[in-house]
Amino acid sequence: MWFNKVSDSPTPANIDQQLATLASDGVHLSIDEMLYYQGKVSLIDLAPKKALHGQLAGNYLARTKGRGMEFDEVRHYQNGDDIRAIDWRVTARTGKTHTKLFREEVERPVLIATDFGNSMYFGSRLLFKSVQAAHVAALLGWHASKRGDRLGGLVFNQNQHMELKPKSRQKGVLHYLHTLEELHKVQSTENTDNQYFYDNCLRLKQIAKPGALVYLITDGYHFDSRAIKPLSQISRHCELVVCHIHDPMELALPNFHQKTAVALTNGEQELQLTLGDKKTARQYQKQADERFEQLHGYFRKAGARCLSFSAGESIEQQLKSGVASWIP
Repeated sequence: MWFNKVSDSPTPANIDQQLATLASDGVHLSIDEMLYYQGKVSLIDLAPKKALHGQLAGNYLARTKGRGMEFDEVRHYQNGDDIRAIDWRVTARTGKTHTKLFREEVERPVLIATDFGNSMYFGSRLLFKSVQAAHVAALLGWHASKRGDRLGGLVFNQNQHMELKPKSRQKGVLHYLHTLEELHKVQSTENTDNQYFYDNCLRLKQIAKPGALVYLITDGYHFDSRAIKPLSQISRHCELVVCHIHDPMELALPNFHQKTAVALTNGEQELQLTLGDKKTARQYQKQADERFEQLHGYFRKAGARCLSFSAGESIEQQLKSGVASWIP
């Protein structure tokens, strides 16, 4: 269902202008609207927040010390040290032999898992959650490419998933974006339980190598306590970030100046609500707060950092205004 005629929503003209800027219709997904984010990589920072593990050459510093590209410190020479690393200036100044130590650089794969489950195909204001999820994935992908990271991951829905091995630079990003576009067209109408989400968390655990930066983009609708275990196993060896996509109507009912009866459906169940009724609005708000607190509690137990994005406003506007924020 698509709500626009509410008192606190942007005007149709503003929505049309935003959609034109994004090269999107808000419902379908095209490669053009994801290419838009190639020029927006300065909006985010993918610098690692935890130490990485690995021995491959690349752009990020590991805790292990040895021969590498990045100078770390000087210490007294010890038997077995590489004589090529002797720091002759410090040695001459102190009269004792000193050697240079370096931090090894490691390459970091970035994995993005994008959830295109049935619940993602909903929008009450600007974009479907599924489209916003793809925009977030595109922004993350282009940023990873700029930093020289390899990009891969999963794109999945209730009935199928596509797995992409990490590839470097622009090739990896374009491969991922085309996969997003392809799977977005085949919305599933079956298997609405939570099993598919849990299964893909297990698969993500299998492909996430130590030191990777792992993003899970989802609305959390099918996230239950079972998913905590595989995700917590990922967070022990990787940096795990959940990008929570939500719609404004999932947080609060739109404001109506007069009581208006509406019917909501998820395709299986139908709910009758009265917009403009304060008691109904308070009850709805309470239930929404409880659900979101439970969901973010799951994220915390899994050891993930959580960044929340609304589908009711462009990513760029949210990041610039600080509306998109880390959930403690």
